[in-house]
Amino acid sequence: MPVLTAAAESETGIPTSLSNEHLSETMEEIEHTCPQPRTLTAPAPFAGETSCQCEAPHEKLTITQACLGTPADRPVRVYADGIFDLFHSGHARALMQAKTLFPNSYLLVGVCSDELTHKFKGFTVMNEAERYEALRHCRYVDEVIRDAPWTLTPEFLEKHKIDFVAHDDIPYSSAGSDDVYRHIKDAGMFVPTQRTEGISTSDIITRIVRDYDVYARRNLQRGYTAKELNVSFINEKKYRFQNQVDKMKEKVKNVEERSKEFVNRVEEKSHDLIQKWEEKSREFIGNFLELFGPDGAWRSIVSHCIRWAFGLIPTSWIMNNAAMNISRCSRRGVPGCCRPSHQSRAR
Repeated sequence: MPVLTAAAESETGIPTSLSNEHLSETMEEIEHTCPQPRTLTAPAPFAGETSCQCEAPHEKLTITQACLGTPADRPVRVYADGIFDLFHSGHARALMQAKTLFPNSYLLVGVCSDELTHKFKGFTVMNEAERYEALRHCRYVDEVIRDAPWTLTPEFLEKHKIDFVAHDDIPYSSAGSDDVYRHIKDAGMFVPTQRTEGISTSDIITRIVRDYDVYARRNLQRGYTAKELNVSFINEKKYRFQNQVDKMKEKVKNVEERSKEFVNRVEEKSHDLIQKWEEKSREFIGNFLELFGPDGAWRSIVSHCIRWAFGLIPTSWIMNNAAMNISRCSRRGVPGCCRPSHQSRAR
């Protein structure tokens, strides 16, 4: 593997060229003891005074060599830096890309302090300790460097034996420079990553500021005091009143939904009852016609009963009762009831 020559440095002191005179003989003489990519059983460690205590010469790599792979005990040391405030999926995706640039890589992540960030970029939501801890628990991070420099120096790169720097390719103007990574790009140590569109710390803060009232009311409901939220007395009362109104609206909405469910159940039941009634009514009408229709069973029953009755009752008794009924009807003058009434009308 090519090694760095003494004259192969840029004006900034960053190695830019390689010598092919020496191969990887030095690597064989002294065994590498570089830190290995971590397992996921514990958070990533913080970097000490020197991140890598390996005494073997740290050969300069090209991107091509790194892509082909390096020995297991000599991982490619990739560095990514940032503020990482309100750590989100965009940050995680950038670190994932940096981690997977090469087959065998060790990802160091530099996090700038509050002092530097407030000076060059602005106020943060999370303090530096919280941002450090957020990075330690990202699965792609092997090591966290606290109080990282705003602009990378040759001394810093040498101290941590950094092979490549990963960042998105958009020029980052800050601290009086049009692009703080320009010297890294010129040295051939820059590897670009892709930004995740639609998510950023500034976007998240914009959402919170835009919907400030909503989040203030939310936290009041969750038990935070107006003092903790820096909310005035009048606004506190307004927010609490709005919360009560929202609760009433929610109750009314629940009642409406339940009433709708009840009406729907009643309609379903009524449809079932009507359908069952129609089925039973057809059965009832059929049974009625079968019993009382022209050819029904009731007519046959009555006929048999009459025959049976006339067979048991004497004829003289029937005639006497008929005559008595006729005379009663004639005395009462019941018209059209029996024969004597017709005779009375004739007279």
